[in-house]
Amino acid sequence: QVQLVESGGGLVQAGGSLRLSCVVSGSTFSRYTIGWFRQAPGKEREFVAAIRYNRATYYANFAEGRFTISRDNAKNTVWLQMNSLQPDDTAVYYCAGDTGIILSSIRGGANYDHWGQGTQVTVSS
Repeated sequence: QVQLVESGGGLVQAGGSLRLSCVVSGSTFSRYTIGWFRQAPGKEREFVAAIRYNRATYYANFAEGRFTISRDNAKNTVWLQMNSLQPDDTAVYYCAGDTGIILSSIRGGANYDHWGQGTQVTVSS
């Protein structure tokens, strides 16, 4: 059974940074595409970033230049480094994984079979 566990969320002031972690267990991690998504209160879930098995990375427009996704297959871990955080970044952040994600579907949360429980990120102004 595949499990994804996020950590690293918290409260930070605007302009600050956080690094989220997603640890995956129960499967061959190196084969997985891992995506980060977020959901703010009253809003729909949105794509943040993703990294494929070959380390190719993809970002939402709002994340480009501020967020960096990376992975270490030896540690079964994906990180999301978030810099220059703003109050609009406040949300629950989820990591999701799947082995069968095609490139055109990488931004669609419905295409990922496995999800973590989420970690809260709050950015104060």
